[in-house]
This record gives sequence, C-alpha cells and structure tokens, in this order.
Amino acid sequence: MKTPKHIRSRGPVGGFTIVEIMIVVAVIGVLAALAIPNFVKARTAAQVKTCITNLRKIDAAKQQWALEEKKGENAIPVSADVVPYLKGNALPRCPSGGTYSLRRVSRNPTCTRYQTGHTLNNLNMDDDALPD
Repeated sequence: MKTPKHIRSRGPVGGFTIVEIMIVVAVIGVLAALAIPNFVKARTAAQVKTCITNLRKIDAAKQQWALEEKKGENAIPVSADVVPYLKGNALPRCPSGGTYSLRRVSRNPTCTRYQTGHTLNNLNMDDDALPD
C-alpha cells in the first residue's frame, strides 16, 4: 500500500530554531554592552583634544593680535580683536558645549569645561591679583 502524498515525510526542514536565534541575539547584546562604553570614551577624548586645539588656535591669534597692535601682557582682547586672526573669521566652538574666555595676553584662554580636561597646558586658574 502506498502512502498518500500529503502524509509523506519531507525530511529535515531548513531554518533556525528559536533557541538558536535567542543565543545569537544574546551574544550580540553582550558584544554591544562591551563596545558602547569604549565608543563613549573615545568620543569624550576626541572632544577634549578638539577643545585643546581650539584653545591653542585662540591663544596664537591672541598673541598675534598683541604683537601686531603692540599691546602689553596685561591687555585684554575682545572677540572682535582676535577673530581676524582665526580661520573662518569666527571663534571656534567647544565640541562639548563649553564657552571660551580670551583672558589677558599673558594668560592662556580657558574653556568653561576645564574641570573635565578642557585646558591648555593643564592650567586651572592663575594665582595673580589682576583680573582676566
């Protein structure tokens, strides 16, 4: 007697079981959990380096302004004085949302995010009595 066509076994059916799919998803989740903190650290480090580069550019522009205008160490430039010496004729922006202070010619410019490493030459604040 012949087995009807709709009852015959077709053999193993291809595809993944739900357990295999769950294992793959779990492994991807573990890898993502390990990788994301490293991406955040790299992004933060890049922001700090960019801010320090911006501070160097601002300081160089400030020094050039003081030299060309024959200003002394205690002269305090404003943005309009320094901007012509910067590329793009604009003060750069801190990538972390901080703001820059030009300060006196003899002092390094600062970023409001200096507590998190946004400083030029690891400078916090100078200890002299003169205002910025």
